[in-house]
Amino acid sequence: MAVVSWKEILFLTGLVVGCYWNSLSCGFVFDDVSAILDNKDLRPTTPIRNLFLNDFWGTPMAEERSHKSYRPLTVLTFRLNYLVSELSAASYHLLNIVLHGVVCVLFLRVCRLFLDKTSSLVAALLFAVHPIHTEAFTLPMLLDTLRQVLQGKDGFPYAVLQTLLKLIVLVISTLLLVIIRVQVIQSQLPVFTRFDNPAAVSPTPSRQLTFNFLLPVNAWLLLNPSELCCDWTMGTIPLVESLLDFRNLATLMLYTFLGLLAHHSLRYRHTSAKTVIMALSLIVLPFVPASNLFFPVGFVVAERVLYVPSMGFCVLIAHGFKIVSHTGPLKKISWLMIGVLLTTHAVKTFNRNWDWESEYTLFTSALKVNKNNAKLWNNVGHALENQNNYAMALRYFLQATHVQPDDIGAHMNVGRTYKNLNRSKEAEEAYLVAKSLMPQVIPGKKYATRVAPNHLNVYINLANLIRANNSRLEEADQLYRQAISMRPDFKQAYISRGELLLKMNKLSEARDAYLRALELDGTNADLWYNLAIVNIEMKDPSEALKNFNHALELNPRHKLALFNSALLMQELGEPKFWPEANRRFLTYVEEEPDDANGYFNLGMLAMDAAENAAAEHWMRKAIGLQAGFRSALFNLALLYSQSKREVDALPVLDELLHHHPEHIKGLILKGDILMNHKKDTKGAKVCFERILRMDPTNVQGKHNLCVVYFEERDLPRAERCLEETLALAPNEEYVRRHLSIVRSKMAAMSAAGQPISGERVRTSDEEVKPQGVNEGAEEVAESEKEGRGADVGKEAVGEKNERKSLAESLGGGGAEQPKSVDSRQTEQQTRGKSTKEIKDIEEKRAAALKRLEEIERILSGD
Repeated sequence: MAVVSWKEILFLTGLVVGCYWNSLSCGFVFDDVSAILDNKDLRPTTPIRNLFLNDFWGTPMAEERSHKSYRPLTVLTFRLNYLVSELSAASYHLLNIVLHGVVCVLFLRVCRLFLDKTSSLVAALLFAVHPIHTEAFTLPMLLDTLRQVLQGKDGFPYAVLQTLLKLIVLVISTLLLVIIRVQVIQSQLPVFTRFDNPAAVSPTPSRQLTFNFLLPVNAWLLLNPSELCCDWTMGTIPLVESLLDFRNLATLMLYTFLGLLAHHSLRYRHTSAKTVIMALSLIVLPFVPASNLFFPVGFVVAERVLYVPSMGFCVLIAHGFKIVSHTGPLKKISWLMIGVLLTTHAVKTFNRNWDWESEYTLFTSALKVNKNNAKLWNNVGHALENQNNYAMALRYFLQATHVQPDDIGAHMNVGRTYKNLNRSKEAEEAYLVAKSLMPQVIPGKKYATRVAPNHLNVYINLANLIRANNSRLEEADQLYRQAISMRPDFKQAYISRGELLLKMNKLSEARDAYLRALELDGTNADLWYNLAIVNIEMKDPSEALKNFNHALELNPRHKLALFNSALLMQELGEPKFWPEANRRFLTYVEEEPDDANGYFNLGMLAMDAAENAAAEHWMRKAIGLQAGFRSALFNLALLYSQSKREVDALPVLDELLHHHPEHIKGLILKGDILMNHKKDTKGAKVCFERILRMDPTNVQGKHNLCVVYFEERDLPRAERCLEETLALAPNEEYVRRHLSIVRSKMAAMSAAGQPISGERVRTSDEEVKPQGVNEGAEEVAESEKEGRGADVGKEAVGEKNERKSLAESLGGGGAEQPKSVDSRQTEQQTRGKSTKEIKDIEEKRAAALKRLEEIERILSGD
């Protein structure tokens, strides 16, 4: 029985914690971004079954862009971790430390089966501190069963039968797993480019020689982990193209060494044979699937796949230490050497953790080891790009194109960065270079089998760039259609083309493009959202609301769908929708607590429902978040005015006009309050004169100024003013009637010998009131940029709410995000309407007419 003492467990655990505690300060880097940050399978809203249908990054295994890495149990642990701490990187790293400590203890216990107490501890300590370790573990123990069969242990037929039965069960279960694996990936192998694994597309014998040379490369990383690199693809390891290449000697030496060890252990039944065979098994068996020897994989060398093979390496080192330490003259030296080895490895591991602190530190450390890998230059550029340091990022992207001139992705990165630097000409040139590197169409050969799907994004990026020029929209459409002709299932091309068609006002074609994209990905909430935006443009609000609801069924926290669907419910003008609209706006502000637009629209809903206290609260909240929010300020002032709180309205109007001195409706409302409630005719006159300076054709401002002249007892000037107003609006009967009344009054006063100016002409105790603000409240959605990364759309400042827009994110060297309706990304806005419904507008019109009647009554009085 292999016994491990508590002292050994504590010592091993303490060593692991000491070596890896600084990893707790590291963030999510490299594959973590796709596997954790961007993986929807971790979210509680995603069905559990998706974990068994999607790959390690959350991409459906059936899709070609999937890399076919199937690890549902690993993703399940990520999901459990997400439930506890969501996206706190420290908790994920802490779990890795715990798991590594458990593996070290288990490894020590396994080593006790074939090593003595001291040697097994040495093996476990070396495994605990080895710098090569990055991923989780597994401990296949099939070899022990096979050894018993080969040796005929016990010699009893029943024992042999029992062992054979175990083998049969293992073989059948393995075959079942293989069949299930093939079914999951739908008999499709992952699509890799020659940059991912250059040897995989090389001719014979270069392919075989290079793949075999990778074995001593991996062995050297275990022996001397001084130069570690997170990525070994592209030009990191040059191809071995000839038998005369001296690197073949390393391959020959490794095979000779392993062969001699195996031969010696199997032929001579000495006491160390079991140890050596176990070590070789731990090295070889777990490594074979990732070795490229039997089938290509998506990498050249990966340190993470050496986690289990390093156990066998540690066993061999410990076994050698055992032999040497039993030799008298070398005993002290062997202890000194193992002490130095453990110390240097522990220090290297601790320092290596700092390299993984961020993507920038990770990839710059890799460039110190290897400068011939264009992917590393690109990744440093991406890290700088994420920091908005585009100028420095451009230098790295350009260096990537120099290191690997035929790298399409590098030229795409250059183009995108030039675009971010507003250098459109250079951006287009870079995209055209990338486009020229695309393989030419070969008749009869399926295009998708020869091109990495993300490389087709060059057409999307180029089209997104040139469509900013309205004279080149057809040219952009041609690029989208070219991408679709190459891959009829290219979803992003349909999405981007749908946005372009929307811009070209080809609404039916835009709708068809989005419907085709939904056929390819019906579970994409962003697509349902985009289709709803098209429905709004097509004046089909009921269908738009249905599609918004589809988006929210797939993603109940879809921020833009929440906002715009609630806005649409306001616009429909039916009170039955108001509670749900209110709920969606409340959910939206939970997601975006710093967005003033959400609180403003909650205030507008409350105004619609005549809930004045709630309306005031939400408007104040919006103004507190966004000083100078013109719509919130105006509507709050209007709310006070309608609630007979004119004194409270004036300070709000002053603040509005301080930020927006040209706000005509604010000036009209202020003039109305000053004239009718503050009896400040001069102040009201200033407001109306300011309006006419900005807009001499403003009928309402002109008419109200005429009323001021009437209040000032200047009837001739009031007459001239009304004549000018009538010339501006000859169809306005109320102006014609008022002019007639003034003229009648002047005639009557002249006949009576009374002066027609300079004295009070009002014979009633009531005040003459100017025409009020037309049609009630205005509604404005201030500028808002939605941000994750995602790049989403902008809303322009205007007199009406504008729809927020969304673009679908493409990561890595993928397509830039189209600047409009669509993940990521996006500046084209889709307009909506005022949320004040027709019924409310009619009420405001009725109120305005009532005030006109009052003015007529006063003007006609004697």
